[in-house]
Order: sequence, then C-alpha cells, then structure tokens
Amino acid sequence: MEGECRAPQARSSGLPAGGGGGESPGGDAPLPGSSGSSALLQAEVLDLDEDEDDLEVFSKDASLMDMNSFSPVMPTSPLSMINQVKFEDEPDLKDLFITVDEPESHVTTIETFITYRIITKTSRGEFDSSEFEVRRRYQDFLWLKERLEEAHPTLIIPPLPEKFIVKGMVERFNDDFIETRRKALHKFLNRIADHPTLTFNEDFKVFLTAQAWELSSHKKQGPGLLSRMGQTVRAVALSMRGVKSRPEEFMEMNNFIEIFSQKINLIDKISQRIYKEEREYFDEMKEYGPIHILWSASEEDLADTLKGVASCIDRCCKATEKRMSGLSEALLPVVHEYVLYSEMLMGVMKRRDQIQAELDSKVEALTSKKADTDLCLATWESFLTSQTDLHLEEASEDKS
Repeated sequence: MEGECRAPQARSSGLPAGGGGGESPGGDAPLPGSSGSSALLQAEVLDLDEDEDDLEVFSKDASLMDMNSFSPVMPTSPLSMINQVKFEDEPDLKDLFITVDEPESHVTTIETFITYRIITKTSRGEFDSSEFEVRRRYQDFLWLKERLEEAHPTLIIPPLPEKFIVKGMVERFNDDFIETRRKALHKFLNRIADHPTLTFNEDFKVFLTAQAWELSSHKKQGPGLLSRMGQTVRAVALSMRGVKSRPEEFMEMNNFIEIFSQKINLIDKISQRIYKEEREYFDEMKEYGPIHILWSASEEDLADTLKGVASCIDRCCKATEKRMSGLSEALLPVVHEYVLYSEMLMGVMKRRDQIQAELDSKVEALTSKKADTDLCLATWESFLTSQTDLHLEEASEDKS
C-alpha cells in the first residue's frame, strides 16, 4: 500500500518515483542492477513532459494547498491529507445520490411554508431499499444540522442557507428565492453524502428515508426540554469559565479564522452594496431610452441624434444587466457561502474550547479528589501510627 501511494505522488509533482529530475542519487550513473528501471523512468519523464496540461493542473493544486495552510511550520495531520488527496487511478465509489426538487407551497390556518421533494438513490446495504422519496421543509433541514453538530461537535458541518434573508433583496416566497434555497438545500445534502463520516450518521439516514410521521416520532426520541436547557446552561458556564491553556496550534487557527471572518464579512457587505447600487442604476437608466425615442418624434432636426442616444442607453442597459447577472450568479453566492463557512468554523472552534474546558474542569475535580484522598490516607496513617505507639506504651507499662 505504501508503494501504491508513492507512485501517484511522484507523478503529481512531475517527477519519477526514483528521485528528482529523473536522475539517480549518484548523478548520471544508474543504480546497480537498475538498467531496465532507468529506461522506464526516462520514458515516464518524456511522457510527462509531453503532457503539459497535467503538470499545470498539479502545480495549481500544490499552490492551493500551500495557500490553505495556516502556518508554514504547522504540521499537516494524516487524516487531513487523506481528505485532500485523491489518486488518479482511484475508482469513483459514490453510492449515494440525492436530488432536491419540486418545491411545493403549503398554506394552513397557522402558517405558510414550502416543502421540497427529496429523492435518494443508493446501493448501500444498510438501506432497506434502493430508492426513497420524501418531502421535507426547512425546519427539518435545520433539525438535521443541529443533530449532526451534536453528534460530531468538532467536524465542519456544511452550512445551511439562512432562514431569513436580507430585507429588500428578495421576497420570502418569491420564485427566485425558492429556487435559490432549493439549490442551497440540494448542495447541503450532497455535501453531507460526500463526507466520509457524516454520510453514515443515523439521523441523516432517517432524514432521507422516513416518512413525515416517522420523522416526527424520531425527533421526539431526542433529549427533552429540561435536558437541552441543562446542556445549554453547562455550555454557557464553560464558555464563561474559558480555556486556561489552549494549544498553540488552535490559537493560530482561531486567530486566522477571526481575521478571515472579519474580512470576508466586509467583502460580502461591499458586494451586496455594489449589487444594490447597480440595480438602482439599471432601473433608472432603462427609463431614459423610451424618453429619448419620444423626444426624437417631436424634434425632427435632432431625431437621429436622439435615437442614437436611445440606442446607446439600450446597449448600456444590456451590458449592466449582464454584469448584474454575473454578480448575482457567480460572485454574491460564493462570497456569502464563505461567510457561512467562516461562521461554521468559529462554531467548531467554540465547541472545541467547550470540550477542552469541560476536560480541564474534570481534571481539576479529579486532582482535588485525589488530594482529598491523599489527605484522608495521611490522616488515617497518622491515626494508626499514634494508636500503635499508644498500645506499645501501654504494653511497656504493663510489663514494668
């Protein structure tokens, strides 16, 4: 297995497995007994030189990995490397396919909400069937996210779209808003399905397969209200207590996430403001074209000039609309998703600190109990020693 892992890594850097640049450690001289392997390595070098596209892709991947590191001296864990590296000859083992579609509006006397159809196709043995179809509302997705955070407090759970959107951007049950949320929910479930740990979570399986009444019954099996309140109070107490000695690695991570979160939130606000101003500019400018056309009808001498201005305004409107479409489709969702991920990362670090604070509290309690036990033992030993000395004195007096 070790040999299988080394070969793709060598290819990814554009070097043969035997060493850098295709040369042996001894310079131009080949290694003893390796004439055939040397020729094979030279052939691989020639093949790689011809395939410049692959080398370019691998060099980009390497630069991205360097940019993603928090510190140049920070060690990379083997588990994170397993999540990042995928070998070329590794087969596609995807066995869970999820589709979110067909949003449907429901109006009751109490509330109005949207449900989404979820179709799941799988070949896993733990599922009772190969295909499932259920309907879920946003609150069900929110419940799933909370259960995943409880079960895996130190894992990065994919973010959900917010329940309430920015006022003035989109109406709540507008078709565009519903479609945007559907895409986000589809991405949320498929990211969980592709995660090596979250995909096997039991609550995730229930979410995908259980009917509405079964899911409602499963939700009631969780911790009660008093238990959840107790957990919340304990978490708040631990957060107020703080962490005494956070490891240096997590200090660097926490500082990086805080700075990144501040900057990406600023970029998100600026992007939203630019889009809003572009929208206002577009709405105002598209009214000038018809005005100049009407004006040209009453001014024969300026008719051609006014029509030219109207045509120019129309082209500007089309260009502005195209730019706005690019902002709304390619920039705003991506930047805002970074904002959501930064919030998730801060939540993960906070839960990690709570776990460490709870561990520190238990270690202190254990140390205190050990000190009390040692004091009791010392007192008991002192008592036994005094009693033994007393008996010896009484025995010596009786003999005398």
